[in-house]
Amino acid sequence: MSAEMVAQVRRFNRVVTRSAGVLNENFLASGRSLGQDRLLWEIGTDGRVVRDLRERLGLDSGYLSRLLRALQREGLVDVAPSEADGRVRTAHLTEAGRRELDTLNERSDDAAADVLRTLTESQQDQLVTAMAQVERLLTASAVRVNVCDPRHPDARYCLATYYAELAQRFTGGYDPAVSPVADGEMTPPAGLLLVASLDGRPVGCGAVIWYPGGVALVKRMWVAPGVRGLGLGRRILTELEAKAYAHGHRLMRLETKAELAEALQMYRSCGYQEVEPFNDEVYADHWFEKRLPDSR
Repeated sequence: MSAEMVAQVRRFNRVVTRSAGVLNENFLASGRSLGQDRLLWEIGTDGRVVRDLRERLGLDSGYLSRLLRALQREGLVDVAPSEADGRVRTAHLTEAGRRELDTLNERSDDAAADVLRTLTESQQDQLVTAMAQVERLLTASAVRVNVCDPRHPDARYCLATYYAELAQRFTGGYDPAVSPVADGEMTPPAGLLLVASLDGRPVGCGAVIWYPGGVALVKRMWVAPGVRGLGLGRRILTELEAKAYAHGHRLMRLETKAELAEALQMYRSCGYQEVEPFNDEVYADHWFEKRLPDSR
């Protein structure tokens, strides 16, 4: 990235914080800061686990606790142990909190309309389209991809959801027992598993298994439907390639099935070339290879 790109992001942030009223301690004439009001929005009408609030907003425990206590003093929020698990605290809006949330939503709609009102119809379309693109890109930038133990609950969730999706999409269904990848194969030193997370929730995965002769086999590539279109599949694949390169492997291999048309397109666009079958994978009708350069 260039220095001008960094400077543009900073200029954008300054404009947005001013437009959104972030600097105003009396946000939307509520008598509260944006942080407190944002917390009301995140808790919402259904309530939310405090741990999830911390992950979603990226706040440390101490600051979140202070925000919650301020809202409790106003009688807007209750925090209590979960009925399902007493170790888990859940925040809920009181009746007064629900009324306040309705008021905030009305004022927020009015503030958004004020932003658009002074623009021409063409400018409105341009701004809304640009905002949607920025939202997608900022969401993509918030995703974290890390090596994960395949026995971890996040990994289990990704793999189980992946298997369930294949069972729906493949003609004749899908049975992971027919094409197993053992936990040990996705654990160093045999291989590894990457799990992508957004706001503390798992949203994608990809594994690689090391084979003799500098071959790295990609397996279990999956991205949650809600975050598709953000380039996450390509990012996971690129990070698997980087892991393979660092491990001394230079030939990437993978297989897939025709029903996964978007996967076929991604692999080809990432430089993978279709080759003759190199294994007897039951759930495959396309095999690909990509040779990594000697220097990266």
